[in-house]
Amino acid sequence: MKNTFLLLATIFVIEAYSQELKPVAYADGAQKLNGMAIVPQKSKANKPGVLILPAWYGIQQHEKEVAKKLAELGYYVFIADIYGEGNYPKDNAQAGKQAGYYKQHYEDYQHRIGLALDQLVASGAAKDNIAAIGYCFGGTGVLEAVRGKIPLRGVVSFHGGLGKDATRKTEETSAKVLVCHGAIDPYVPAEEVAAFQKEMNESGADWQMIYYADAVHAFTEPAAGNDNSKGAAYNEKADKRSWKHMLAFLDEIMK
Repeated sequence: MKNTFLLLATIFVIEAYSQELKPVAYADGAQKLNGMAIVPQKSKANKPGVLILPAWYGIQQHEKEVAKKLAELGYYVFIADIYGEGNYPKDNAQAGKQAGYYKQHYEDYQHRIGLALDQLVASGAAKDNIAAIGYCFGGTGVLEAVRGKIPLRGVVSFHGGLGKDATRKTEETSAKVLVCHGAIDPYVPAEEVAAFQKEMNESGADWQMIYYADAVHAFTEPAAGNDNSKGAAYNEKADKRSWKHMLAFLDEIMK
């Protein structure tokens, strides 16, 4: 009986540990990257994976909490490190500079996304059954993944930037795209929204865009506070609704 109890206790510890976020060191040439991975205790059929692209400060508590929730639902999850060790922002000015670089040098952004995708597959996710989600800067990133034809089942952008340089060619794609957008987000002007929708239509993407009333930028981020006048604020109703919309989208697109 004692041995049986010890065996059960050991199994419990192993299963509990499997739901812990673990740091993963990888690299882009000489640049060290520090992502995070979590393996589900009970995976869904066909081992679906979700790649998370963080907002402009890099990996924060919000992305970690999202990863844990998705793992509880049976997804393999990897949180990408886009900036790399030694380049993590300490304030808004640094965050804006770092994010701005990758928005301008979109091929570098796409490359870093691809490296993170490799890590998600290495953790156990089926390489043909992966979606990407992103917040703010990361929301821009998942759209760049689509533009770069990175092999994904689909992407979800939460309050992300939608624009691309008008000189860039719109490529045909069969990608599935969900954009969760604050209806009064001051950082994404109407012209950018219109250009994005035109791009999606011309690309042949299977896309949808959901607007959330009274929601500004960063509506899924509790740390953003609740003052809409600042342009970025948490909106509990929009957060909960967009989460449900994302889960329905993942259920639809995954094998």
